[in-house]
Amino acid sequence: MAVATAVEPAAADKRYQRVALTNTTTAMFMSALDGSIVLIALPPIFRGIHLDPLAPGNIAYLLWMIMGYRLVQAVFVVTLGRLGDMFGRVRTYNAGFMVFTIASVLLSFDPFVGTHGAMWLIGWRLLQAIGGSMLTANSAAILTDAFPPDRRGFALGINQMAALAGMFIGLVAGGLLSAWDWRAVFWVNVPVGIFGTYWAYRRLRETSRATGGRIDWWGNVTFAVGLGSVLIGVTQGLQPYQGHAMGWTNPTVITLLGVGLAGLIAFYLIESRIAEPMFDLSLFKIHDFTVGNSASLAISVARGGLQFVLVIWLQGIWLPLHGYDYSDTPLWAGIFLLPMTVGFLISGPVSGYLSDRFGSRGLSTAGAAVFGSSFIGLILLPVQFPYWAFASLIAINGIGSGMFGAPNTSSIMSSVPASKRGAASGMRATFQNSGTAVSIGVFFSLMIAGLAAKLPHTLTTGLQQQGVSAHAAAQIGQLPPVSSLFAAMLGVNPVQHLLSGVGALNSLTPSAQATLTGREFFPNLLSGPFHQGLIIVFSVATGLAALAMIACLRRGKGRPVREEIADSAG
Repeated sequence: MAVATAVEPAAADKRYQRVALTNTTTAMFMSALDGSIVLIALPPIFRGIHLDPLAPGNIAYLLWMIMGYRLVQAVFVVTLGRLGDMFGRVRTYNAGFMVFTIASVLLSFDPFVGTHGAMWLIGWRLLQAIGGSMLTANSAAILTDAFPPDRRGFALGINQMAALAGMFIGLVAGGLLSAWDWRAVFWVNVPVGIFGTYWAYRRLRETSRATGGRIDWWGNVTFAVGLGSVLIGVTQGLQPYQGHAMGWTNPTVITLLGVGLAGLIAFYLIESRIAEPMFDLSLFKIHDFTVGNSASLAISVARGGLQFVLVIWLQGIWLPLHGYDYSDTPLWAGIFLLPMTVGFLISGPVSGYLSDRFGSRGLSTAGAAVFGSSFIGLILLPVQFPYWAFASLIAINGIGSGMFGAPNTSSIMSSVPASKRGAASGMRATFQNSGTAVSIGVFFSLMIAGLAAKLPHTLTTGLQQQGVSAHAAAQIGQLPPVSSLFAAMLGVNPVQHLLSGVGALNSLTPSAQATLTGREFFPNLLSGPFHQGLIIVFSVATGLAALAMIACLRRGKGRPVREEIADSAG
């Protein structure tokens, strides 16, 4: 079988390298921004479509708004990376820019309200995620094609920095834009997307020859069914079921997880036998590719749910107790998380540049160690922390992420044959996106389990002490803890919301009403059970960072070497 040869870029073609770097960095930033911008903007979005996200039947819409984007990216990014190898990485990437922009336009013109309005947003978010997957799957491959080995780490470091920056800048942008109009969180993509699409079609060029070949339909189907079922099962498992805090005993969830496992097993068997697989298992014979992706998966699981936990910590406890109104907490949570963004904005490009000179092993190992040490610090931090200590720890977390990300990505992409970089980039992105999606489910499950053990009794007792009837207090105490978590994340006073729901608020004295609906009652009740959940979550994250560090230590020691102009097929 003839395998395409990649025409290695000329180191002298600096102009094209700048074009490739700036365009793909813009795309990565925009794609990652949209993964998080909705998180902070959820309160005005749901108010805009007149839907109460905390009503029992509406929690699913809230979860799908949060997780649907990441779920689709995890499922489709490998396929789209493989299509880039077959039909052209730039062609696939350019189409992704167009799809992403069209979906952004449609999102901003939601003509419905209520559940139909939510379904419109979720549906077009899924299409937007497909466009983002086309960008993510091929951007690293385009850069690896465009840059010589001695400058590749720096370029991929900038690209990774943009993706991470987009995740956290999205939190601030969502708060600022939604304060003006909830549709603005989707408008912001439109001019950037139109210009980026035009710019990509006009200036990017194929620097590798498309391999052609056949589409692995069975592999695509079994992978989509397998991974999709697992991630949908995780999403469903976070929802209450028949009096339980979560739905892990729900037959639907069990079925989804079983189907997902069976699909992934079938996928493995198919890919190990087919001549032109979607997921090239032979790449795992490359040592640096395997250990790099193993480390990436561990870091992604540790990091993926972190922003949600920190947002809940700030919005549900720390900010209200420091005088911030619930309606203002989403914006300020994004602002107070900026030290994390600054940390990896500084360390990402620097570590990429250094990895070009000294190799990836030491830097990525040190980055995983720094990243893990921040979780140890967060475990020791009291719930009512001094902000300087919190800011320092999340800055260290960001620095560790940046130190790890660029060298690790450079090592993965430089270890594979040039003709398989699209598939390798897609596989790398799948590990990252799957880790992020699974992380949200794992972190939320751990938090909900921790809250379910103590919050109902704590909440019931506290309400009765303020004059709420035993019956009404018991009703509220029995409500699923996930509602309290989401209320905190949405900047809603859950006690006021819950008391109004059972009709108990008006029967209380003005003093009791003021206490219960004020800024301190619920955060003080939540802080004890929440802190126990934090210890569990951050302990798991520390262990995952340690596993990533061990994987990085097993990486090859050598610096990047000069590549041959063409790959040979075997």
